[in-house]
Amino acid sequence: MKDQIQDFMHFLLVEKGLAKNTLISYERDLKTYSKYIQTVENCTIQEITRMHIVRFLAFLKDQGKSSKTIARHIASIRAFHQFLLRDRVLESDPTVHIETPQKEQALPKVLSMQDVDILLDAPDITDHYGKRDKAMLELLYATGIRVSELINLNREDVHLTMGFIRCIGKGNKERIIPIGGAATSALTLYLEEGRAQFVNKHYEEDSLFLNHHGKRLTRQGFWKILKRLGRDANIEKEITPHTLRHSFATHLLENGADLRAVQEMLGHADISTTQIYTHLTKTRLKDVYTKFHPRA
Repeated sequence: MKDQIQDFMHFLLVEKGLAKNTLISYERDLKTYSKYIQTVENCTIQEITRMHIVRFLAFLKDQGKSSKTIARHIASIRAFHQFLLRDRVLESDPTVHIETPQKEQALPKVLSMQDVDILLDAPDITDHYGKRDKAMLELLYATGIRVSELINLNREDVHLTMGFIRCIGKGNKERIIPIGGAATSALTLYLEEGRAQFVNKHYEEDSLFLNHHGKRLTRQGFWKILKRLGRDANIEKEITPHTLRHSFATHLLENGADLRAVQEMLGHADISTTQIYTHLTKTRLKDVYTKFHPRA
């Protein structure tokens, strides 16, 4: 099955143009599936039936996997078998009658506006590290871009005089996102007084945000920075790389922003993905009502 998985991954990369992280998820899911089919069921790819897949899903559940993880595995397996059917490797699709489990609707964690202010003020901008970190945080909260999109920005993607950034999101889709005054000021300070101190003459790096080696900052590097700044700011809530994206969307909607505009800025293909933030704002309003209304 290894060769077929590689063919499928090539198809997703070249013809579908899927993002790197999405490709990694597909490949990881299919390797788990392949290992189970070969070692537990001991059958070839042509012999796989619906019951083999059902038993694999039960195996995942026994391992404590969430319904969200199982649903993702089903999506990967279904896409894989449909690809094999189109390529005539298989004569039938064993995933046809596989039902996808209901996903738990977990609301995203967000920071209050006060906590956002505290976090954004945490970097010490007296040195170039602080100038970079401040610019990154301000840009994330100003635009709601994903961390993967942040670290992939190049200098030419930032247009400070016009007040926007150009971002390449999932599926290589381009979007133009406005940035506010605070983010513009932080980026200007970083570009004029901070970035040059990260530049290494041995690398020709056009990345906007650099690490101490003069190379493009990585996702893991940003995660470490964020955790440290969260500790420095004494914020007790869990902060993840997506926290500022969630906070951006929630705060916009709480202040009356149009849902379609927020969808476009976030780069969501389906508005139902954006609608989760409307549920979140309703939950927060209910909490405020319960806490402060004298007869709640």
